[in-house]
Amino acid sequence: MRHAATAIAGVLALSAALVVPAQAQTRVDGDPHAQDPVGIVEEPCPHHPMPSDGEGWQVWNLHMLTRDFGQLCRYAEANKALKAKKTPVEVVFMGDSITDNWQNIDPDFWTNGRVDRGISGQTTQQMLVRYREDVLKLKPRAVHILAATNDIAGNTGAATMEQVTGNIETMAELARAHGIKVILGSVPPAKAFPWAPDKHPDPQVRALNVWLKGYAAREGFTYVDYWSALGTPEGAMGEGLSSDGVHPTAEGYAIMAPLAKAAIAHTLGDVD
Repeated sequence: MRHAATAIAGVLALSAALVVPAQAQTRVDGDPHAQDPVGIVEEPCPHHPMPSDGEGWQVWNLHMLTRDFGQLCRYAEANKALKAKKTPVEVVFMGDSITDNWQNIDPDFWTNGRVDRGISGQTTQQMLVRYREDVLKLKPRAVHILAATNDIAGNTGAATMEQVTGNIETMAELARAHGIKVILGSVPPAKAFPWAPDKHPDPQVRALNVWLKGYAAREGFTYVDYWSALGTPEGAMGEGLSSDGVHPTAEGYAIMAPLAKAAIAHTLGDVD
């Protein structure tokens, strides 16, 4: 019994040593905004402009990831304004930088009720966190999901293929439960990631696209094959269609736009 008591005391002492305040999970060394409020608050989105220097951006990005993992703050004001105007939303485009950049490179595409809700760097698990605010509450007729490039790159750590496809399934199922039609875009081609040079994405890109096409067919969703339109047989982006082998140029988006419009027309039965 004495040995047992000693062992228990040792475990309790170790447990106490390992306990850290929950708030420490949101602290980043060198963070100039470390005093931002945490917990359940009235206004969770203080405005901190993105620094232009590399080191400042790294700290800012860590701050955003630890305080707002899903980045719900990114479109919070835009969503409020859109709902206040009561403008009908036809299609919300949910995605990562490939969707995010689209609104800057081809602003003329974003008419007729098409709304961009892409966020650079995001994985499917982050998209799920903000899906209610950035898609469901906007009550679109359809959602266009273009995701998983950053899951392959490992932007938020490791995940199984089943977890990634499960995140996409959850987004699609939530849309259907809310009467929103689903358009699934193929993962665009990529032979390498400049920010993750150890990765060789092409096999996983192809595998995901096989799954996406099959899933869309089984569930009655629309599938958009951007991969075939943008890529080479080797799995790279076509010449002149990408700035870095991953992100489309204006020429790349010029190929994607009519495919997206055709998918929307097919899904909603409208003519753009």
